[in-house]
Amino acid sequence: MKKIAVLFILVLALTACKKSKNTTKIVVADWLPGKWENKTAEGNLLEIWKKTNDSIYEGQSFFIKGKDTLHFEEIQLKQKGENLLYVSTIRGQNNDEPVTFLHKLEIEKQLVFENPKNDYPKKIIYTNNPNGSLIVQISGIQQGKPSSTSYTLKKSK
Repeated sequence: MKKIAVLFILVLALTACKKSKNTTKIVVADWLPGKWENKTAEGNLLEIWKKTNDSIYEGQSFFIKGKDTLHFEEIQLKQKGENLLYVSTIRGQNNDEPVTFLHKLEIEKQLVFENPKNDYPKKIIYTNNPNGSLIVQISGIQQGKPSSTSYTLKKSK
């Protein structure tokens, strides 16, 4: 009976270790949930992130000018096995199908995602600055030429 109990505890411990290993990559984005925005004369850029569970964060990105929403994107940051994925669905692009980017670099307070098969963007970088701002950089190929843009968002309350 003791052997069965020890075996059961060992299997339980290994299962628990496996689960925590599978959800460890997403913790690098624990600073992401919340409302981030950048108000300019051209319009208001918003990104709203929430933690859905231990392996998924859901986000929405809007660019609003006056009463018009010029850009709307649904985003998921999700742990799938050993991979951390950024999945973006933009209305009116890619037949409204999601585009997936793979987390590439382990850098503290920075998330780097790439999809070399996608024209634009090929790379998405989120940087959490110590001053409470978020810098988002996107880069890729537009009209046959390398293109890059970045914007800074402040966390709102």
